[in-house]
Amino acid sequence: MAIAPAESPVTQGLRSLEVRWILPRPLQPAVAGWFGRLPAETAARQDAYLLGPELGGLSVKIRAGTALKVYLGSPGILDVASRARGRIQSWHKWSFPCSPLSWDGGGPAGWRIIRKTRRITRFWLARERAVTATPGRATEPACAAELTEIRSGDQAWWSLGLEATRPAGRLRSAPAQHRRAAIRLTPAVRRGT
Repeated sequence: MAIAPAESPVTQGLRSLEVRWILPRPLQPAVAGWFGRLPAETAARQDAYLLGPELGGLSVKIRAGTALKVYLGSPGILDVASRARGRIQSWHKWSFPCSPLSWDGGGPAGWRIIRKTRRITRFWLARERAVTATPGRATEPACAAELTEIRSGDQAWWSLGLEATRPAGRLRSAPAQHRRAAIRLTPAVRRGT
């Protein structure tokens, strides 16, 4: 058995602050077009979420490896006046390799299979202004904006999420980053809802 290095995200995990809006309908072309103007990574994937048994604040998701998330509570509400409002959630996450589950017949009992197409843009603060991040800036504090098309069975949904992931001591400024990123993103969301 291989042991992960002490500084690995497997052993240390990552802390994040997230706010996410999920809408029960297909992604609106106006929103996709507006978000498409931003430099983004795009990826399609299939995730499996453990729904039962109920595990309290624990969330288990399987993708290429296993992701385990523990809900740590909410530090408050992200409120961008006249644009967006959502509850900020604090999470601690770990990822580690595992064998993929077999999805014959729709998936094992207690699991829900979700198909996603995600577009992710990263913002960082430059002179108190949010700007899109370049790939070389991955180690600096940033906020990821994620526009996702979601399919579960025959249901179509879409979501917009903002996520700040950094060492715990550096997350205190993340709500300001969330707010600046939300200000840049919400004009299209308002038109698409």
